[in-house]
Amino acid sequence: MNSKTDSREKILVAASKLFQVKGYNGTGLNEILQESKAPKGSLYYYFPNGKEELALAAIKLASETIENRLKNVFREHSNPIDAVQAIINNITDDLQRDNKLQDISLSLIALETYLSNESLRNACQEAFSSLQKLYADKLIESGMPHATAEDLGAFIQISIEGAITLAVTERKPAALLAVNRQLTNLLTAYIHR
Repeated sequence: MNSKTDSREKILVAASKLFQVKGYNGTGLNEILQESKAPKGSLYYYFPNGKEELALAAIKLASETIENRLKNVFREHSNPIDAVQAIINNITDDLQRDNKLQDISLSLIALETYLSNESLRNACQEAFSSLQKLYADKLIESGMPHATAEDLGAFIQISIEGAITLAVTERKPAALLAVNRQLTNLLTAYIHR
C-alpha cells in the first residue's frame, strides 16, 4: 500500500470508528485527523466534499465490516439457529469487553441523521437492508420459504439492533440475552415445523 492510499485508509478507518462510537455530530474533522494520524490536508484531498462524503464512505466501510462478521459466523454454523446465537453472543462479548458500538451497529449514526441528512439516512437504510438480506438468505438456505425468511430476516435484524440499543443504555446484556432466547424459540418453531 502506498502512502497516499495509506493516508486515505487511515482517515476512513478512524472516521468509521468515531462515527459508530460518537455519532456523526459528535465527531469533528480534527478529531478524525488526530485519530488517523494523517496529514492535515489529506482529509479534503481524499474527501473534497467534506464530512458528509467521508461519512458516506465510513458507513459503507462499517457496513462491509459488519456484513463480513456475519458471513464468517454463517460459514462456521450451518444451522441458522446456531448462527444467530453465535452472532448475538459475539455482540454481547464485544459490548461487555469494550462497551463500544464499533463494527457492531450503525444505529447511532442512523438515529442521529435520519431527519437531517437524506444521503446518510439512505446509506444507513442500505446497510440495514443488506444485513436483513443476509439473515433471510441464511434462512432460505435452511429450506425456509422466501417470504417467511424475508420477514424473519428483517425481524432478526430489528430485534438485534433494538437489543444493542438497550444493552448499551442499560450497560448490561439483559436485552441481548432475552432476544437470543426468544429468537432461538421463534426460529426453532419455524425450522422444525
